[in-house]
Amino acid sequence: MNNNDVLRRLRYALDISNPTMIEIFQLSGCSIEQPTLIKLLKKEEEDDFIACSNPLLSFFLDGLIVHKRGRRESADGQPPKPDTELGNNAILKKLRIALDLKEDDMLAVMGLAGVKISKAELSALFRNKGHKHFKECGDQFLRNFLQGLTVRNRGAASKQSGGE
Repeated sequence: MNNNDVLRRLRYALDISNPTMIEIFQLSGCSIEQPTLIKLLKKEEEDDFIACSNPLLSFFLDGLIVHKRGRRESADGQPPKPDTELGNNAILKKLRIALDLKEDDMLAVMGLAGVKISKAELSALFRNKGHKHFKECGDQFLRNFLQGLTVRNRGAASKQSGGE
């Protein structure tokens, strides 16, 4: 999944307005203007589309954590640096933190998208990359998770409409 899709789907699933999105970016130390945000939310084939980089999506996800959970003081007092390597596993992990989802919540969200997954399969997604039971999070899994969030937050009608 490309970062713009993740940004668009999260905005829809969590029903976030443009001013709130700008505020979320600012919470992580990233200043973004509304015209730029609108270009980030466009689809690739649209005029003025801007690709969302890994650091930019990381700023948004970190800001979402602060927006939903509050600021956490780091040991050195510095804000966290954005991830330059941002895979689906990291996106899923940041969403889990931001939305304060426990294991059962994650399974329920996946169930809303029509996906059955075991607790062992789920925990493998959150392991460190070098761990022998680590599992790469695929695009389809992340897409289904975002669809489940949409159903959870917006109701069953959004599942039928495709969510966008």
